[in-house]
Amino acid sequence: MVYAIVRAGGRQEKVEVGTIVTLDRIAADNDGNIELSPLLLVDGDKVTHDAKDLAKVTVKAEVLGDLRGPKIVIQKFKNKTGYKKRQGHRSELTRVKITSIK
Repeated sequence: MVYAIVRAGGRQEKVEVGTIVTLDRIAADNDGNIELSPLLLVDGDKVTHDAKDLAKVTVKAEVLGDLRGPKIVIQKFKNKTGYKKRQGHRSELTRVKITSIK
């Protein structure tokens, strides 16, 4: 079993070939593919975490589509002062499918 830990959007994700992952919005190339940087590679019993060895490893993914996350409502309120504030936020996300780990 081969899997990798990749850095994507300030977080780390465990991915295998065929895994569908939702990441922060990331731009793809003209073919709709992206390349993620691995932090760790596990190939059976062999674990690779050295930077020189990981420079040779590529994790490629295909962009399935862009979407937006759920709405997050931020409310602030201070009692007896009349202060209240309401703000919303939706994250820009990208859904990708891992195609190869080499």
